[in-house]
Amino acid sequence: MTGDRRTVLADAAIGVLAETGMRGLTHRAVDRAADMPPGTTSAYFRTRHALLTALVRRLVARDQAELRTAGEGVPAPRNVDELTDTIAVFAERRLAGEGRQRSLARYACAVESVHHPELREILVPRENAARDSVRDFLSTHGVTDAEGRTLTLLACVDGLVFDRLVSGGGVPREEIQGLVAAALRKSEEG
Repeated sequence: MTGDRRTVLADAAIGVLAETGMRGLTHRAVDRAADMPPGTTSAYFRTRHALLTALVRRLVARDQAELRTAGEGVPAPRNVDELTDTIAVFAERRLAGEGRQRSLARYACAVESVHHPELREILVPRENAARDSVRDFLSTHGVTDAEGRTLTLLACVDGLVFDRLVSGGGVPREEIQGLVAAALRKSEEG
């Protein structure tokens, strides 16, 4: 087995949550998914809440690593088409394979955080190079509230991803292009 046992168990818990939902997230299910002897998960995470907290921390760590890599590994977008393409690739990653699994787990945790505010604190979006890149692009293109528009744009993309996870399909580039255009629109006040 590679990696720290807590990390392996938290990763397995993410998979269990994505596959079976919140009700299916049990210590035994995580033991099975991690291919560990019965009782291993409960030895490391005594309560369900401890398991869920570890899962959320690991989920955020994996998301942040992905976003950091994406933001640092891709040159800053120079035009609207490049920004649209970058966001489209991000949305595709969130809808397929391991990205889909993490997306399903993230949304389940977000709903659960309504009842457990301490989880919400862990899930709060963090600064990352990808978000900085979007904000810098909007600022460079004359958007006065680049931070606010960045948050709105990314929340809208997140909403499209959620919708497609539930209803199926992908996020057409044209939808993302419309969101980018809206983020770039000059405010009515100015």
